[in-house]
Amino acid sequence: MTSETQVRQAERSFRHGRGRRQRSHQASSSCRGNRRLGITGRNVFMERHATTSAAGKKPARHRVGTFLAARTLLQYEALMDTEVIMKKILLYALLAVLVVAAAWALLRGSNGEEGEVKLVEVKRGTIAEKALAVGTIEPEYEVKVKSTISGIVSEIHFKIGDFVEKGKPLFKISPNPTPLEYNEARRNMEMAQVTVNQASRERGRQLKLFEANLISRSDMEQSEAAFQEARIRAQIARERFELLDKGRIRMAGRKDIDSVIKSPITGVILSQNVYVGDPVVPLTNFQPGTEMCAMADMGRMLFKGTVDEIDVGKLKVGMVAEIQIGALPDTGVKGSLERISPKAHKDGNSTLFDIEISVVETGDTVLRAGYSATANIKVQERRNVLVVPERLVTFDNGNRSVEVQAGEKISKRKVETGLSDSLNVEIVAGLEAGEQVVERPPREIQ
Repeated sequence: MTSETQVRQAERSFRHGRGRRQRSHQASSSCRGNRRLGITGRNVFMERHATTSAAGKKPARHRVGTFLAARTLLQYEALMDTEVIMKKILLYALLAVLVVAAAWALLRGSNGEEGEVKLVEVKRGTIAEKALAVGTIEPEYEVKVKSTISGIVSEIHFKIGDFVEKGKPLFKISPNPTPLEYNEARRNMEMAQVTVNQASRERGRQLKLFEANLISRSDMEQSEAAFQEARIRAQIARERFELLDKGRIRMAGRKDIDSVIKSPITGVILSQNVYVGDPVVPLTNFQPGTEMCAMADMGRMLFKGTVDEIDVGKLKVGMVAEIQIGALPDTGVKGSLERISPKAHKDGNSTLFDIEISVVETGDTVLRAGYSATANIKVQERRNVLVVPERLVTFDNGNRSVEVQAGEKISKRKVETGLSDSLNVEIVAGLEAGEQVVERPPREIQ
């Protein structure tokens, strides 16, 4: 009887919690597919209980087995709930450990390096304000050689990079005029000769009038000058025609001179644009002509570059400049500011001014046209002043201060600054030579 009584009590307890468990089971049915099908120990128990009740049979052993199955199911559910709770506890514990570790790292970053500082002594030195210019090295003058006659290049007497003295031959041109050019040259020669004949007759008449004291000497001299000018023009026209006709100029008292293009200056050949067999167009008042080669005096070089509008107002002609060649990082040359453009030009969002710096001292450095370079123009310089690294100065709302160590204490002190070269800054007031300025190590970003 005791056993049966216990079984009945268990059944009543089970029925009492059945509705609540079924509602919970329905709420989570989407996540528990197998339970939605009714395949659980609890449903098996309820089915068996319904069957035995309908038959009117209530065997005690069957009820005891059913009770044990229900108790096992309840223990399983309790075990699952305990596992969920333990997972939550572990998650919260892990989050707590991470928070503590982050706080410890922050405290270490802010306080752990506090005592590891460097001391920089305030010293006297020289500081200079400079303006930066960017540009290239170019010859002061570059001459473009052109021909005054048309034709075909037949000979070349140089190579690029050669040093050529003034008057030396560069090219030989074989005249190859067009029919139009040939006829025009012949017509100009004939017209020039007609002008000479007219000027000669006019000179004869003026001479007779002068001998008869009918005109002044100045009138007679004007007629003589007109005759001489006409004669010279006729000679030029004849020489041009002969050059086109025979490829040479026949001049009185001289040997035949071939159509040779000679060097106009003493310098170095920078570039060559025509070769043997190329046609050449002459330089005239109506056309620029063919550029045959370019040459320059490499002994006179310039730095041609630009400066920003912020710096141009500080510059004056004659200021000293230090020029650094991009291709020669270990060498530098000295120069003097020679020209500042009065007009700016735009380069993107920047407003720039052109400048020229003459190279006055190169030492052993060999300069070549087109080298990229930068120039530091010395705007002003101060010697024997107190200087400290600019990185040690704190700027806050117009106030400047540094940290100074005196004995075992570190104190903040206001200072007044002067010139700066972007690395060091002049100290006008607030520090004395020999004092120790604190340099703290940079903080690492955690």
